[in-house]
Amino acid sequence: MVVEPATLWLFVLASVAIVIVPGPTVTVILANSLRYGSKAGLYNVLGTQFGLILMLLLLAFGFGVVVEQLGIVFEFIRVIGALYLIWLGYKLIVANGSSLSPNSDLHGKESAWQFIWQGFLVIWANPKALFFFGAFIPQFVNQSASATAQVLWLGLTFMVVGAVFDSIYALIGGSSAALIKPSKVKWVERISGTCLASGGLLLLYSRNT
Repeated sequence: MVVEPATLWLFVLASVAIVIVPGPTVTVILANSLRYGSKAGLYNVLGTQFGLILMLLLLAFGFGVVVEQLGIVFEFIRVIGALYLIWLGYKLIVANGSSLSPNSDLHGKESAWQFIWQGFLVIWANPKALFFFGAFIPQFVNQSASATAQVLWLGLTFMVVGAVFDSIYALIGGSSAALIKPSKVKWVERISGTCLASGGLLLLYSRNT
């Protein structure tokens, strides 16, 4: 086995402890699930997985030096991503119940890709996730075996853990939205908008933390 079972289980427990704490990604997933239904949140989860696999490949194949040289690029992505979320949140907050139901606007390929893109953008708007990968995963790597294979295996394990818990948040958000009466849609919009804007503010604030 690439990673020893005892090490793998310890890594899984550590991963659960990390991903269960809500952050910008979870706020986006909850916001979209509340507003558009669980499917939107699950599309967000898919987008974050695309972002994480790219980060994992960068880490596994030793592109750390390149990443360090792209600080300005990451800063630009972080700010753009944060402002994008704040803008989306503002649009929902001022919508004032203009839609018919929490699920009315999610349809078609374009909408699906919109939510996938949001998930991808949010994870890359928080470059700390990449550097966290670089600091967290190596602690579980056995130096006497292939580091690349272990990093890939551990990274994929982390992604599975993250996908499971993020999907749970999406399903909870979507289930909650389904119970809300049409007359209360504006409150769903405001709560969702606040979550999105809060996620953007968290990303902006992350520069100083």
